[in-house]
Amino acid sequence: MRRRSAAWFLALVVAGAPAAPAAPAPAIAALPPPYQAHGVVHGVIRIWGHGAYDRSRDFIGALVRAWERGFQRVQPGIRFENHLVGTAAAIGALYTGRGDLALMGREIWPPEVAAFREVFGYPPTGVDVVTGSFDVRNHDYALVVFVHKSNPLAGLTLAQLDALFGVERRRGGHAVRTWGDLGLSGAWSGRPVHLYGLPISRGFARFFEDKVFLGGRLWRPSLREFADAKGSRGGAGDGGQRMLDAMAQDPDAIGYAGLLYHNPGVKPIALARRAGGAYVAATADTVLNHRYPLTRMITMFFNRPPGVPVDPKLREFLRYVLSRDGQEAVPRRGGGYLPMLAPFAADQLHKLD
Repeated sequence: MRRRSAAWFLALVVAGAPAAPAAPAPAIAALPPPYQAHGVVHGVIRIWGHGAYDRSRDFIGALVRAWERGFQRVQPGIRFENHLVGTAAAIGALYTGRGDLALMGREIWPPEVAAFREVFGYPPTGVDVVTGSFDVRNHDYALVVFVHKSNPLAGLTLAQLDALFGVERRRGGHAVRTWGDLGLSGAWSGRPVHLYGLPISRGFARFFEDKVFLGGRLWRPSLREFADAKGSRGGAGDGGQRMLDAMAQDPDAIGYAGLLYHNPGVKPIALARRAGGAYVAATADTVLNHRYPLTRMITMFFNRPPGVPVDPKLREFLRYVLSRDGQEAVPRRGGGYLPMLAPFAADQLHKLD
């Protein structure tokens, strides 16, 4: 039976339904404290960015509206204007003055930071508000590294991934060309590594560059990229599924996608942040508690000049979003996104000081 996600268990707990025995019991208790207003605020908050393709495919719009309704119950002097037309519009709305909060459906890209900096002379401030999903399409699922099922490799460090897929190797070490370079012996030692991945023009690759390459942008030219088939909305036509299907025919393959894709001919492997560190497999729990190294985040950006306090109405709304009130709405309305547990919410709240 397919493993249920933490979002499903959290939804049951929040709704008051009995949870299955395998539910991560500490999850709800580990949410941030309830919202307590630091003052009364008034005005309009304009939110641009991530939302939906159309009415039938809402990604985060329902969650944003739930946050807004909840916030207005405690801060009735606030109105919202939503322009959730897509991530591509988010940062532009900030530096043109059309928006107050830019909600991203992926990691911010360097050209977007550069454009904002060109206008204001400093970068936008970002606050993570939601944990990406474990395995839900279009909900910032965690990236997972796969190898052929016959491969004895059990885990890799981020430095080894950098040496495999990247050119600059900012984490140090030597380039990896054979399975022997990764410690495999015997018949595997001299066999070449074949690299598979999603298109390097997509947000998945940008995230990989930031987390694995430490900001490097150069990929090994031997990488075989798998784009979504035209019109694909999931399933066999998605690049991730096409990649796993091809990898199943290549014993020397290694690639990255997400656990929403499956093929019995390949297996996911665990990752460690550094040599000597713990190897962590991607599970609903390790994504929820941010132990898995390639967990993704949903971030809201805003304009905060250096040394200037955050606009009070934005500060209070973000404090609400990162409170228990806001995070309890994530499993109910987030469609697969996961909440921010208390330690991570606290880290983000410090950015509002």
